[in-house]
Amino acid sequence: MGATLLCELGLFFSVFTVVLCTLLCTGHAQDAVLTIEPSWSSLFFIGEFVTFKCDMNEGKDTDCTDWEYKINKDGQDFFSYRINKDFKLKMTSTGDSGEYQCFGLRMSSRDTKKSNTLSITVLDRPRATLTAGTTIIPVGGSVTLTCSVQSSDGWKYEWFRNLMTYEFPNRDQQNRDIRVYHGGIYSCRGTRGNPIYYTDISDDVIMKETPKFSNLV
Repeated sequence: MGATLLCELGLFFSVFTVVLCTLLCTGHAQDAVLTIEPSWSSLFFIGEFVTFKCDMNEGKDTDCTDWEYKINKDGQDFFSYRINKDFKLKMTSTGDSGEYQCFGLRMSSRDTKKSNTLSITVLDRPRATLTAGTTIIPVGGSVTLTCSVQSSDGWKYEWFRNLMTYEFPNRDQQNRDIRVYHGGIYSCRGTRGNPIYYTDISDDVIMKETPKFSNLV
């Protein structure tokens, strides 16, 4: 009797393990998840790199490693099935804009999963915009200059004065707004990503200092 009960319990746990793995490793588990890196925006520019990451959303403790992955764009095959779930794409034209979705195929069971859809917009390389409240620096004072890139995030900014790189103590910061105390020709550009992507340099802004007049005796 005891041996029979142990045998039945062993059979039960064996069946339970098979069912659990089947649920975790097939389409009965949650759908796949598609994300992109960098994740700061869905707006990108020609020349930037984007990595699509296709996750079968099964957690870290499963042994379901025999998946292959593909990416569709606007409902059509874009990247074919392969073992690597990361897809790196360089944006080469505005035609790379579209709706992206990933699919997983489990080789052992032929089960499939599909992900959410991500919308990507690709525009021509942007030019940074430099603005100044005034172009006249008051005696003993300063003026704030602001650099920006159209409708997008994740930028840091490089500055130039008289065609030379303009250094700052806090150059590891974003440097979107700077204060200038001296006249000169100023310009800027945006940088982001890895490898680093550069916008076109902004139009020049000529800053002038208010003349210092001596008192006549």
